[in-house]
Amino acid sequence: MCSVKSKNYKPNVRPKGMITRAAIVRELKKHVDETYRKGAESYFKEGISLYGVRANIVRRVAADAFRKIKKENKKEIFRLCEDLLRSRYSEEKAIAFDWAHRLQKKYAPGDFRLFESWLRKYVSNWGACDDFCRHAFGVFVHEFPEFLPDVLAWTRSRNRWLRRGAAVIMIHSLRKGKHLDFAFNIADALMSDQDYLVQNGYGWMLKDASIIFPSQVLNYVVNHKKEMPRRALRYAIERFTPEQKRKAMGST
Repeated sequence: MCSVKSKNYKPNVRPKGMITRAAIVRELKKHVDETYRKGAESYFKEGISLYGVRANIVRRVAADAFRKIKKENKKEIFRLCEDLLRSRYSEEKAIAFDWAHRLQKKYAPGDFRLFESWLRKYVSNWGACDDFCRHAFGVFVHEFPEFLPDVLAWTRSRNRWLRRGAAVIMIHSLRKGKHLDFAFNIADALMSDQDYLVQNGYGWMLKDASIIFPSQVLNYVVNHKKEMPRRALRYAIERFTPEQKRKAMGST
């Protein structure tokens, strides 16, 4: 989503008692931008439903509402998240994922199956997949790496968002210098995937891995350049020097 700031934003979600989905929707509808909606919907080839609220405003609505529910127990907040996730509108899903991320200090191993069910049931485009897996779910697997084998199993799923998610979820850990070997396992498993969004996903994972592990990623790419789809390869080498790129692309 676009992050252009709105000077007219004035958060006023003020229902009495617990925040409800209806209150969130009423607030979002106050900030609809039809021009933005049409442009954003045309950007997603697989389809997306939007109210037409800019991303920075969605984040502010999420933050304002969360201040009113943050003292509730985690289970209740996750229930509210699921209410939002059942909507077809991306802004509501974004708020749910934002709240889940804000609860990271309360994560427990039992949350894995809930998060996995959200990815399976409620994610239907790359924007939602990346938002959830880079942030809330990415933090979770960094904190509980015992679930990495479960993530690897996603690479065999027929669900393209689980396969893409298996790569994107590693980005948080890689940026903290963790789990490079496991990221390579993910790339190995997705190497021949024919879905361009999955290729983009694991190429992006390798690109971000190269921030902290440049030599290891370069060696990996060079060793797999004959089998790696060009789309994934181009993503993976974006941060390399021109000389490294020529080496990775087989020009030298």
